[in-house]
Parts: sequence; C-alpha cells; structure tokens
Amino acid sequence: MNAPDLNLLIVLDALLSENSVARAAETLGLSPSALSRSLARLRATTGDPLLVRAGRDLVPTPHALELRVQVRALVEGAQAVLCPCKNADLGGLERTFTIRANEGFVDTFAAELLALVMETAPNVRLRFAPKPDKSVEALRMGAVDLEIGVVGHTGPELRVQALFRDRFIGVVRAGHPLAQEEVTPQRYASFGHISVSRRGQLSGPIDNVLDTLGLQRTVAAIVSGFPAALSLARDSDLIANVPERQTGKSRGGMFSFPLPVLTATLTVSQIWHPRFDNDPAHRWLRSCLRRVCATQAPSLYDVGAPEP
Repeated sequence: MNAPDLNLLIVLDALLSENSVARAAETLGLSPSALSRSLARLRATTGDPLLVRAGRDLVPTPHALELRVQVRALVEGAQAVLCPCKNADLGGLERTFTIRANEGFVDTFAAELLALVMETAPNVRLRFAPKPDKSVEALRMGAVDLEIGVVGHTGPELRVQALFRDRFIGVVRAGHPLAQEEVTPQRYASFGHISVSRRGQLSGPIDNVLDTLGLQRTVAAIVSGFPAALSLARDSDLIANVPERQTGKSRGGMFSFPLPVLTATLTVSQIWHPRFDNDPAHRWLRSCLRRVCATQAPSLYDVGAPEP
C-alpha cells in the first residue's frame, strides 16, 4: 500500500479555509490548475467530493466539515515541529494585543496586568475591547487575541484555560434596609433588582431558583455591565447582583451579601485560537494573565489548569 501524500493535508486545509480553489491556490503560491489536480486527488483518496459548487461558490460537504478542525490541528502541529518558535525578545517587542473582557474584569485586573506587561515589555500595548456578544468569530478571524469570560458555546477548535472561580453576590447601598437584618429569600425578592444583560433579558438563573421557592422578584432596570449596575444601586434601593471577584473595587462603601438562593459557581477562563499556541509573545501574555489572576484571587485560582 502506498503511503499517503501528506502534502495533500496542507492543500485540504487551505481549501477548507478559503472555500475557493483560486484563493487557496493564491494562499499556497500555486496555480489554480495545480490546485484543481490536488483537489481531484483528495477526492479520490477520501472518497468524498469535499467541496461542491453552490452557485458561484464552493461549499464543504458534511464530511469535509467533520475534517476541518482535525486537518487544521494536524497542519499546525506539523508547522510547530518543523518551525519551532524561538523565545520572544520581550524587551524589543512592539505589538498590540486585543483582549476582550467585561468591564468588571478590566476594572479589577487591568491595572496590575498593565504594570506587569510594561515591566517586561515596555513597547507592548493592551487594547481592552468590549464584549457585545459571545460570538467567537473575532477570535477565529484574528481580530481578538484573547477572550476572558465564562465559557459558553465556543468553537471546538478554541483553546480554553481556567483562570479563577467566582460567584454572584448581592450588593446594595450603605444603610439599605437589607443590611439591617438577615437576608432571607423573601426579603431579597421583596426589593427591586437590576438585571445585567447585554441582550436586555429580564430573567435568568436567579429567577429560576426563586420560582422553585414560590417567589418572584421585580426587575426595575436593565443595564449592560456590572459597573453600571453598581452605580445605579449605590444611589437607589435596588439590588445589584454581580460577580464577587470582578467587582471588588467598584463595591467600595456598599453592603455586599451572599445570595440567599443557590446559584452556580462561575469559572472565568482565557480563550484563544490555536494559531497562537506556539506564538512565544502570546504565550507570555497568557502567563501574565494567569499570574495576575493568581495574585488577585489566590483562594479561587485554578492551579489544575496548566498551559495547553
């Protein structure tokens, strides 16, 4: 049996990334006719059309979609073996990293992260981008270097590393009636609440738990971020429900209390595309984030999450 031509993996990776023979040929520095011949060989080898025409475009078959992530990983692994990355010259590194994180994380961790980065790499800039949604396309396209948050429906190829655990707590202004006595589920539900939702949702996990107790809260306001919720709670009788570790600075002078209902613990992670696995500068930035989060929240730091 003849050994397979592993060069076809590189061709297949380009074709599945571009969905175009012409663009894939340009990426690989080949002629379209040469790439068409390679596609014919791939079809014969796999027994699948892989890419089929849909109008003027080519679309991957279901089998090709199944292969996409595996092929990408194989090609990147081979590149890492054959072209090992050298250590980054951090002192001379000039680069802007885009980190997408919520305002609470930036408020709590950004200053210490910047100080650590500037100490080692003074010409590196950090751009903190807002999180309008949980789409992973920005990571895939390279517009975002790192995503910080709770893992939802990420792409199967993305890398995830836990940074720390967090929990939701309730926060009210100083002198609020809730601060005078035990916070029971009944008293908690009797006051107005602030909902934090980028999509403007009124209800969430807290409401589901209250419902099992036969209780219902009133959401008086909806805001898009935790700092805004705390600012509003500071000047009203409303309750803000926020993550404890990511809002410590913003809660100064306010009354914080454990929620009187059981909610799930949050695991906050850093997420990146595998194209950066072996990028020494990116690996250094990830290590900086782990170090800062370990310092800020040592009791919750997940030491069982080594660098992939």
